[in-house]
Amino acid sequence: MHTNQSRIMNTQTSFFDDASKDSSAKADDKIIAQMRALIEVLKRHNHAYYVMDAPTISDGEYDGLRRELMTLEEQHPDLIQPDSPINTVGGEPLPFFTQVAHEVPMLSLGNVFNADDLSGFLRRANERLGVVIDEYEMELKLDGLAVSLKYQYGQFIQAVTRGDGQVGEDITHNVRTIRNLPLTLAGCEQIKRLEIRGEVLMPKAGFEKLNRESTARGEKTFANPRNAAAGSLRQLNAAIAAARPLAFFGYSVNDGLPDGITTQSGAMQWLGQLGFETAPFEIAKSLDEIQAFYAHIIKTRSQLPFEIDGLVIKVNDLGLQARLGFLSREPRWATAYKFPAETVPTRLIDVEWQVGRTGTLTPVGRLEPITVGGVTVSNVTLHNFGEVERLGVMIGDMVNVHRAGDVIPKVSGVIGELRPTDAKPILLPKACPVCQSPISLPEGEALARCTGGLYCAAQQQEALIHFVSRRAMDIDGLGSQWLIKFFEMGLVRTVADIYKLHKQAEHLITLEGMGDKSVTKMLSAIETSKQTTLPRFIFALGIRGVGESTALSLAQQFGDLQPIIDADLQALQAVPDIGEVTAQSIYDFFRASHNIEVVQALIEAGVHWQAMDTPDKSSLPLAGETWVVTGTLGSMGRDEAKDKLIALGAKVAGSVSAKTTRLLAGEKAGSKLEKAQKLGVAVVLEDEFLALLTSYDQA
Repeated sequence: MHTNQSRIMNTQTSFFDDASKDSSAKADDKIIAQMRALIEVLKRHNHAYYVMDAPTISDGEYDGLRRELMTLEEQHPDLIQPDSPINTVGGEPLPFFTQVAHEVPMLSLGNVFNADDLSGFLRRANERLGVVIDEYEMELKLDGLAVSLKYQYGQFIQAVTRGDGQVGEDITHNVRTIRNLPLTLAGCEQIKRLEIRGEVLMPKAGFEKLNRESTARGEKTFANPRNAAAGSLRQLNAAIAAARPLAFFGYSVNDGLPDGITTQSGAMQWLGQLGFETAPFEIAKSLDEIQAFYAHIIKTRSQLPFEIDGLVIKVNDLGLQARLGFLSREPRWATAYKFPAETVPTRLIDVEWQVGRTGTLTPVGRLEPITVGGVTVSNVTLHNFGEVERLGVMIGDMVNVHRAGDVIPKVSGVIGELRPTDAKPILLPKACPVCQSPISLPEGEALARCTGGLYCAAQQQEALIHFVSRRAMDIDGLGSQWLIKFFEMGLVRTVADIYKLHKQAEHLITLEGMGDKSVTKMLSAIETSKQTTLPRFIFALGIRGVGESTALSLAQQFGDLQPIIDADLQALQAVPDIGEVTAQSIYDFFRASHNIEVVQALIEAGVHWQAMDTPDKSSLPLAGETWVVTGTLGSMGRDEAKDKLIALGAKVAGSVSAKTTRLLAGEKAGSKLEKAQKLGVAVVLEDEFLALLTSYDQA
């Protein structure tokens, strides 16, 4: 659960002020008023967390509110409210999934937050049993979505969410797609019923990749891996879950465990033998050993491939677990040893702007150093100028900082009431801090970018790699590894310097891994690339938003490069399928003097092309149509298919929209096919496409 500690603290304070002012109210009425206020807040946050997968406060803030209510109930058991969330779990199942009752309730765990709390938990367990417990099993508390899996005679048959603990949601169709989940269990053919419980989660690497891809498609990103995992499982279309990097980790066997296995650690080992991933675990014999492991995990948790929010401490002996039994909400034989709260206030003392490889400007906040989760933090990303405006943050503000995903420091909110009188607004630079080229921030956009793509030192490596690629200038023999090496050696800075490498031939031959033949081949490819086409050259410049199709449209509309350079925004927007944002990118690119200098240097080095006649595309068979190509084609690559479509007059777009005429779908077509079907876009399969090409060839 996330965000805005100050708002929660203010809200929490307001709950009790009115009651405390009424000195004539009875003591019981005051206590009940406090309980009712806390209950309503916890209900709202329970719904946001368990049902909507959209938490609004951090785990530490939620735990603090819950402990407040628990303390009141312990002190005044006769005033406990009948709808108290202390004795319930989670939220109501979503209405559009089939609801399934758990034969054994899926309870939550109680929490401890320090060594004293843990010592009390262990003491109560020992006293209840009347014996000294000699082994505890310690598991990493995985931060995912709890699910129950059922197998019949070794075959997977059902998956159900925790839901409200008594009734969950049937998500079998989605869980079946999880790649690390064994659907058939060897050696379990005689076990009629086997129930395994665990967590479905999204590893950090998969989460980061998912968000990168979502950002590239202009789609909404997830706040954290748990939300991503939960959102993936709560889909009616299993194809969406199948495309997500989900993993299942088992943590208990609730039915069907072989009689010879008598410990929790033994059950975990058995799950591993069946092919399940399990929550990593260790055995401890004392409070001191638990504390040592807890301290070790806090220090190393950032190195784990998945998110955790604490340890789970369990009595290892299953027989003793059965004797200890359950409270109404949680087991007496297990507890969650939660990590310390990760949100800490500090002062933002300055902001610096960094330029990324693609020209994006990122504001980096300089903080008064603080310790967050055992790590000293003095810098924090503010992501982009849009985030600065959303937060309303100013230099000098007191801000709440937490480590997003327990790794990356992030400002979660501003403590507005502590703003100093000399606070300064954070201003977007007018010029790039690296190359002094103009900054572009289209209206309504959050990302500001440097326009000096060919010149800016922060972007040069990316520009170089794109320039020599096969679909751009196609310089075979000059791969990214050599380009980066040449850049680091100072031999190449801008793309124009590529055409000066022949002057360094003798030096290049001496480089390890090069040799005479390699250098000759590379220099020959560079010389050959000088003769190109206008669309290729425009695409090679790496202008944001200008792909191959747009480059072709520009070349066909204007015929040569100089008219494009001279074009105003209105003329650029007159090009088919170029909107305001792309037109602005093109306009800004050619208004940056450094870019023009590099383009001129390329032309002076001998790069040339034939000016294009502007053909009458209306006579071509696919004129006016917009196609999208997706999936794997057996007869040709997607690039070749795009070329054939463009030659027939079609525009080829990168994403499906209401303007898409037809979608060419190969094998393993994914989200684009789904969107096309949803929008009613005509879908053309590969054999139909080949027949279409043949018919045009014969015409």
